Amino acid sequence: MTAWVQEILERYGQTVTLETAEGLREVRAFLQPVRERREEVPGTVTEIGWVDGRLWLYLGREEIRPGETVRWNGTAFQARSSRPYYIGGTLSHWWASLERRREAAE
Repeated sequence: MTAWVQEILERYGQTVTLETAEGLREVRAFLQPVRERREEVPGTVTEIGWVDGRLWLYLGREEIRPGETVRWNGTAFQARSSRPYYIGGTLSHWWASLERRREAAE
């Protein structure tokens, strides 16, 4: 019943890299910014420059937990929250709210 989700991800999704406790793996997922009600980009100016406050949406078949990382197109995102969605008793997909990861200065 949920094979259509995988087919849609394969055809229209992006290839992203998940960094989890189990290691790195490339998967197909939808990743896009969450639409804002306002035109301006939410964020703040810090000592190190502008920090983008937008949230991003992850939809995929692979589990992602809060604190884990998604890498796409040279950008790292950290999961703020996540949950599975089921159709009947079968896993349909994982939903996660992501924010840009702030990399530690070396």
